[in-house]
Amino acid sequence: MKLSAIIAAIAAASFSLAAPLVKRDHINDAIILQYALTLEHLEDAFYHQALQNFTEYEFAQDGFDSSFYAQLKSIAADEHAHVEFLTAGLEAAGANATKACNYSFPYTTPREFVTLARVIEGLGVSAYLGAASSIANAQYLTAAGSILTVEARHNAFLNTKLFDNAAPTPFDTPLGFSEVYSVAANFITGCPSSNPTLPVTAFPSINVTYANSTMKPLVAGSKVNVTTGATTNSSTYAAFLSGLDTEFVALPSNGSLTVPKTVAGQVYLLLVNTNNATDISDETVIAGPAILEVESA
Repeated sequence: MKLSAIIAAIAAASFSLAAPLVKRDHINDAIILQYALTLEHLEDAFYHQALQNFTEYEFAQDGFDSSFYAQLKSIAADEHAHVEFLTAGLEAAGANATKACNYSFPYTTPREFVTLARVIEGLGVSAYLGAASSIANAQYLTAAGSILTVEARHNAFLNTKLFDNAAPTPFDTPLGFSEVYSVAANFITGCPSSNPTLPVTAFPSINVTYANSTMKPLVAGSKVNVTTGATTNSSTYAAFLSGLDTEFVALPSNGSLTVPKTVAGQVYLLLVNTNNATDISDETVIAGPAILEVESA
């Protein structure tokens, strides 16, 4: 089916999503869809730019064959379809649909792009998973779940290509709204003034370096050095989010940390002022997340 036919089909289907936008605390379903659309615009632009910047031949020169290139084009079409679907759903519900922003992505080669694509797809999975419990309307929850499963397949495809392991952990990691936005904000250089303001916070960044600079990928149990521009103190903890678990390590004054042996895959590192996973919130996060790719020990 051509992309235009897919778009027409989902635009028609989205009118069935024009249910009441239920409010739950300070987040309502319209805000969640606008948040999701913000991420989908980013992914759409990310793939579109790369397919403009690099030819099939250039991907092949970097170790990615024609079948991989064809799959990238399919993923790009999926992300564009998600944008069209969420836009139509918001408009059908009478809400303001977020527009695309301007972006800057840190890659210069096809391989760097693919590596970053895996991270961004993993972030998308964590974003939808983390938002699921805040969606009040069952139809919106089903729609978000339908996108989540596709994002997970994109991530699995890229994991397999880069690491020969489609699913390095048995559980994916949910992230909060501000945690996801803090990563996405690194790629956003400006947005239309008409875009709705999201109730999210962009936390200060964390810089992570490997104690052993030759170790790639990072192995659980290894040492890393952590720095941030945010204010930390003797009560600051490093929280390693992996799957449905969070491991806490007290942050020493020199910033040297041992990666817990229990974490693996795409791990999110936060600096927080709590050592209780249920207390992690916008009020307790100091900086992050940084994203680590960790192999099991």
